[in-house]
Amino acid sequence: MLSTALQGLGVLVTRPEPQAAGLCQLIEQQGGVALRCPTVVIAEPPDWTSALAVLDRLAEVDLAIFTSVNAVERAWPLIRERGGFPPELGIVAIGPATARALQRLDVPAIQTPETGFTSEALLALPRLQQVAGQAIVIVRGAGGRELLAETLSQRGARVVGAEVYRRERPAVDGAMLRERWARGEIGAVVATSSETVRNLFDLLGFEGQHYLQESPLIVASSRIQRLAVALGCQRLECARDASDAAIMGALLQVATLFPSSAR
Repeated sequence: MLSTALQGLGVLVTRPEPQAAGLCQLIEQQGGVALRCPTVVIAEPPDWTSALAVLDRLAEVDLAIFTSVNAVERAWPLIRERGGFPPELGIVAIGPATARALQRLDVPAIQTPETGFTSEALLALPRLQQVAGQAIVIVRGAGGRELLAETLSQRGARVVGAEVYRRERPAVDGAMLRERWARGEIGAVVATSSETVRNLFDLLGFEGQHYLQESPLIVASSRIQRLAVALGCQRLECARDASDAAIMGALLQVATLFPSSAR
């Protein structure tokens, strides 16, 4: 029997596919209406040369850090072609979703933060404290945060990045999105990265940005929250992290705080 905690609430989910599928299912199980609108798409990197050179030498690396599910899914076919993960290679995942993606590949002994699932939480892991002289590969997307690489380098590690994908803003019909908002179909928004917030804001255009600013917006970190505040968003709920369970908890809180939103 479905719950009715989100009954009739239209939730705009801006995550790229297919990462949005699990969250959308949970929203619908709670009686909400999941509106899929990816404001970021995952694309091939402009040049594979650097990433392939790094993956060719994994046997010489002490530790590989995967910063997203996309990093795992894009890198694995290339790693498999090169014989798989070297048995001595340490593996770290930024969060549970990334760890699960690695576990599906039968990767043993994956380390991940217990909470937070950010670069800061990753850097607090005991495994990353004493890294002087170690070779570390960060498997990531192009244009991500540099905090992880910079901090590990300061701790004495030899850090290289393998950029195996890039994020792009998709061709979304901003006018159609504004019309759906105007009809009351969108009552809350989920944004789990700064890019999804910024892209949605830009896609709505000047005439539609007030919809985002005035709607309950669930974000996945204080960093995203600061950006949303800078863009004029007023009704913010910050989940404890970017997991589906944490986002759902924040959504249920929004349903309590703003019970009249697009019902």
